[in-house]
Amino acid sequence: MSRLEGKTALVTGAGSGIGRAVAERFISEGARVIIADRDALAANAVVKQYASTAIAVVMDISNEGLVEKSFAGLARMGWAPNVVVANAGIQLFGQDAKIADLDLEVWKRTIDTNLTGTFLTMKYAVRSMLETGGGSIIVTGSPTALNGEGQSFTAYSASKAGIHGMVRAAAAAYAGQNIRINTVVPGYTETALVSPISTDPDLREAIIGRIPVGRAGQTKDVAGIMVYLASDDSDFATGAQFIVDGGMTSL
Repeated sequence: MSRLEGKTALVTGAGSGIGRAVAERFISEGARVIIADRDALAANAVVKQYASTAIAVVMDISNEGLVEKSFAGLARMGWAPNVVVANAGIQLFGQDAKIADLDLEVWKRTIDTNLTGTFLTMKYAVRSMLETGGGSIIVTGSPTALNGEGQSFTAYSASKAGIHGMVRAAAAAYAGQNIRINTVVPGYTETALVSPISTDPDLREAIIGRIPVGRAGQTKDVAGIMVYLASDDSDFATGAQFIVDGGMTSL
């Protein structure tokens, strides 16, 4: 039996990369999926493949009005999600930097999207789930929030560390109301987001050399753990970090 039969899931950043892989895996597991992305063309391209099992929502997660409007509209349509994957985010290669060299505007842009945008997604997801009886919220974190891996990505690392703390606080606050909130921490996963690394043979080799399983992560590696957290199999899991990095942070 499909593990997500009867679930309605919203995935942010679902037009590409990890978000798209998660959305497609959720559909294959029986869920109805809301493809949320600020890129309307990318979102609709995913929906076209899945007919009545998916709909597209154009959402800039850093804009509170748009996030609130999106959740309200989904409720009116009968698509209020009981699974929300807060995955959308940015990593500004060539602009993010060590702290002494970091431009304030790059800091603000990263925090506005990654931390504030995740806060807004979680805020309206929780409000929706309080009305509908609960659900599962899954947030995409990063190893840069756990160690010094992101020494040249100050803003990105700080945004993800803030996300990790926010998840723990929110999970504790709503555990008694049937809302579970967990973080998935992907390691180096080859998507368009990290193309500046994956297209540089020396950088790529250096990173893979620090991964005990000996290969780069693929989007399917992340999608699998998210299926577990979206399903009823994870009913007792909340406030936790699920690290999917090939053992990189264990060293």
